[in-house]
Amino acid sequence: MPNRRKPKLSKYTADRNIPGAYEGETVTRRRFMVGAANGAGAVAAAAFTLPALGFALAPVFKTSQMPWQPIGPPSDFPIDNYVAKVITIVAGIGEAGTSLAYVRTRNPSIDTEPEDQYNRFVALSSRCAHLGCPVRWVAPAQRFVCPCHGGVYNLRGIVSGGPPVRPLDRFYTRVNSTTGLVEVGPRYSVNFELRRFSPRDPAEPLDGVGQYLYPARWTTPPAPPGG
Repeated sequence: MPNRRKPKLSKYTADRNIPGAYEGETVTRRRFMVGAANGAGAVAAAAFTLPALGFALAPVFKTSQMPWQPIGPPSDFPIDNYVAKVITIVAGIGEAGTSLAYVRTRNPSIDTEPEDQYNRFVALSSRCAHLGCPVRWVAPAQRFVCPCHGGVYNLRGIVSGGPPVRPLDRFYTRVNSTTGLVEVGPRYSVNFELRRFSPRDPAEPLDGVGQYLYPARWTTPPAPPGG
């Protein structure tokens, strides 16, 4: 039976009759230059791509724990109106890391969610739950209004009009037993029943299947007590 196997080619370019080959050469100069050019291109692409990916993905893996911050004595906060307090969301970056918390004393006649040591004072985030624009408390209308897309929230921070998909986020609060001052702690999100969840980004609903479609980030702190 004739041998149908093709003879194995030599690894030397001279034995393969490649033009311009040198004795003992195993890689042609053209192939070497093409490989070198492709390698340099890959290095250049990585130099641009990796920092951009790191910048985009770093917030996903970064854990941020907001410390407790004193905002004033209990007498500063009425039961039927909000007081705006500047708080630090991200430390170390100056004014850019601050935000507003709207704070009032809990009113048992309208605040029907279960009471505990963390909600004797209601502290609402100023970040709209639609796309994150800052809302403003309009005392005569007893409403929070978002100037960007017309989101409207009632006294409790629950959506009463416009596109927001959930109520305003909240901060849990406490009274420091040593100083007697009201303190604001980490932020948490709520659904329309005001059930507590770990913080979510704007435009992420938490009612029905929304709480499963938009889970918290891996590094998000756990839900506050009662969540």
